[in-house]
Amino acid sequence: MHEMLACPGASFTHAGQHDTPSNRGGLISSETRINDRIRVPEVRLVGPNGEQVGIVRIEDALRLAQESDLDLVEVAPQAKPPVCKLMDYGKYKYESAQKARESRRNQQQTVIKEQKLRPKIDPHDYETKKGHVSRFLGQGHKVKVTIMFRGREQSRPELGFRLLQRLAEDVSERGFIESNPKQDGRNMIMVLAPHKTGKGSKSKANAS
Repeated sequence: MHEMLACPGASFTHAGQHDTPSNRGGLISSETRINDRIRVPEVRLVGPNGEQVGIVRIEDALRLAQESDLDLVEVAPQAKPPVCKLMDYGKYKYESAQKARESRRNQQQTVIKEQKLRPKIDPHDYETKKGHVSRFLGQGHKVKVTIMFRGREQSRPELGFRLLQRLAEDVSERGFIESNPKQDGRNMIMVLAPHKTGKGSKSKANAS
């Protein structure tokens, strides 16, 4: 079976690399098979730009990969036949690792702060709480705002709703409503999230 699948294009590398076992296997994980490690008679081939090539023999798929100076990567091994794509696997692994690091960095930086208010909060306390919320959003944190109802206040949920809406409007330059106000037992909860800093904001900052 192995002799039937072997072909001249099965063991190839990119230009400038030596054809050694370390080069062929260095980027291969236990989950992903590439090039001559794909041991099936035929595959459903996808081109480097996502175009559907169709079902081809493994020998032909490996030859196309070699001619394009790309890798043949098995992306859906459970399919019948398995789906393989032509790509630069080294570049793909590098970009995937970069995205994973960026995602972890964003998760670490995002902290959920909490502020608790009463429906009939006095103006001074409101300004203090609003200042905290604004500061947290400015630091890139999410803020969970909780309205605590007591006694007869529980029959007036609209008071809490209006207060949360007012707060969201007052800090709209720093953040937006990620989770709309909702009743949770005796409390009403809303989550605010900071605006994401886009390239435009960075360019303006650099220009100033």
